[in-house]
Amino acid sequence: MAKRGKRKAAAGDVATNRRASHKYELVERFEAGIELQGSEVKSLREGKAQIGDAYAAIEDGEVWLRNAHIPPYAPASSENHDPERPRKLLLHRYEIERLIGRLKRKGLTMVPTRVFFKGRRAKVEIALARGKEQRDRRREIRDRDVQREVEREVRHRLR
Repeated sequence: MAKRGKRKAAAGDVATNRRASHKYELVERFEAGIELQGSEVKSLREGKAQIGDAYAAIEDGEVWLRNAHIPPYAPASSENHDPERPRKLLLHRYEIERLIGRLKRKGLTMVPTRVFFKGRRAKVEIALARGKEQRDRRREIRDRDVQREVEREVRHRLR
């Protein structure tokens, strides 16, 4: 189940989508492999990827990552890749079936939250997300400010 609060960037993180937690309520997270070309892996190792506008979609029983920008790797000029091409996400069949069921039943969407390396393999964390309304965002900001004031007051009284 998803943890609450901010998540610090881990050592292996290449790109994070912090805006996703502001725009969506993240219900459940999945870790998926990603099918890449050689120059894409090298570009990711340099830490150059953007997933702010990316989304995941299920087509013909496969999960695809769309609008993720992995820039071309400069030394591989002749064998470079298209930076915006759709990339296949690697999940087990039962995970894909579960995603299909959850997306149909609850009106959720799939949003990539981070791209990272786990050992030698590139992975994408996708989250099932439900859109927040403007009032929900305002309420969240207000609750965060109140919590910060309470913690500040507690620290002040303990001195």
